[in-house]
Formats: sequence, structure tokens, C-alpha cells
Amino acid sequence: MPVTPVAADKIAKVDPVWSGLRLDAETIARDEPALSSFVHSSILNHERLEGALSYHLAAKLGSADISDMQIRDTILEAFADEPSIGEAVRADLVAVKERDPAARGYVQPFLYFKGFHALQAWRISHWLWTKGRVWMALHFQNRIAEEFAMDVHPAARIGRGVMVDHATGVVIGETAVVEDDVSMLHGVTLGGTGKERGDRHPKIRKGVMIGANATILGNIEVGAYSRVGAGSVVLEDVPPNCTVAGVPARVVGCAGCDKPSHEMDQMLTSASKHFPG
Repeated sequence: MPVTPVAADKIAKVDPVWSGLRLDAETIARDEPALSSFVHSSILNHERLEGALSYHLAAKLGSADISDMQIRDTILEAFADEPSIGEAVRADLVAVKERDPAARGYVQPFLYFKGFHALQAWRISHWLWTKGRVWMALHFQNRIAEEFAMDVHPAARIGRGVMVDHATGVVIGETAVVEDDVSMLHGVTLGGTGKERGDRHPKIRKGVMIGANATILGNIEVGAYSRVGAGSVVLEDVPPNCTVAGVPARVVGCAGCDKPSHEMDQMLTSASKHFPG
């Protein structure tokens, strides 16, 4: 629906992420007429980010088993019951915009990045899980895996300001923890070591960057602001502010910067250059 200049100014002050997303969308609708209807239905026809996201995710997750409308109602119910989900959505969208050089503003990840889509859909599955709606949570998990190629157990715990780049092949187990401001690329596994039960998955602390196809196994801790090199297999705790790499992974230096998940520097030369001693 059209937004007056006064209303737009209020939105920008109260919700700058939603305002930025709308501005991007208006530009696309104007410059690419073939996409205008899609952009309006997905973004511009909605009053809030939560409404737009529920519509967009439902269009992707609906199926012959459960309709788009039923999926959307569930998502809106989660947003209404737990406003912190909407806050996490905004933090994640900002994280993608700031960290992914491929992101052109807010609208590209919102419409097209399946790592962002998968993580937001997981947030709904986690809400369902915590409400005791186990079977609906598992249905969401299944549809997320089918649609976005990312398999995250609804019981896992994931913070805000998280970027999952590409999403393809990411697996996160039931007792895994991913804290705030983590970045991970495709093919990452946070898994168990076998058939053990109970608390059996990794704990990824704040600000960690995990490279593509890294595998982290067992109830181990990756310390805050550390880096895990691409293709590494991590089987032991990782100290904070370190870089680990290899199979099995070992410490090869320091993290190379204060916020590795923001810098997204995947070159191990920065670790060895800053390695103490």
C-alpha cells in the first residue's frame, strides 16, 4: 500500500531496517517493471517487516501438505507471541547486508538469499518446539531442508546477528548452540561424534567465523571471536581469539582481528602474521 512521506519518515525513525528495505524495493519496482508485482506482493503491500517476511516465507514453505496460508498464520502467531523473533530477523538482515559483499542493500538478501530464509524459518520452528508443538516444528525443519538445503534441528539454539552464507549443506544438531554475531559459510556441520545421546553438539561462542565445509563434532566449545578454516575438522575445544585449521584442526595463530565474523577474512596468512612468538 502507498506510504505517505510523513509515514515514511516515522517508519525510518522507528524501524530503519524496514524503511531501508522498502526504499530498495521501491527502486526495483520502478526500474524493473517485470518484477513490480512480485516486489509489491512480497514487500511494499505490507505495513511491517514481520508481515512481509511471513508472506514471503509462506510462499516458499507452503506445500500440498500444508497451505501457504496455514504456514503464514503460524509465522504471524510466532511473531505476535515473541517480539524478540522480529528483532533477531532485523539483526540477521543487517548482518548479511554488512558482511556479504554480494548483498546490494536489504532487498536482495530478503528476497533471494536462502541462508537468510532458512535461518528465519528456523526461528519459527524453534518457537514451535519451545511451545511443545513438536510435530509442526519438525514439519518446518523438513520443509527448510527441502527448500533451502539447510538442516537445523528445531531444538538448537541460535543467537541474533547471524549470517549463514549460501546455506547449502549446513547441518546443525539438536543440542548445538550458536551465539550472537556468528558467520558461517556453506557446508558447515555442527554435529555429534556418533550415536551418543544427551548434550552432544558443539557450542559456538560469540563472533566466530566458520569457513566453508568445516566440520565441528561433539560437545566441544569454539571460543569467542575465533576462526575455523575452510574444510577443517574440529574435534577439540578451540581457545578464544584463535584460528584453527586442518584435519584434524589445530591452532595456527590468532584470529587476526577483533571481530572475525564481521571481517570475513578467510586467509590463514592473517593468522600466522599475528601469531604470538
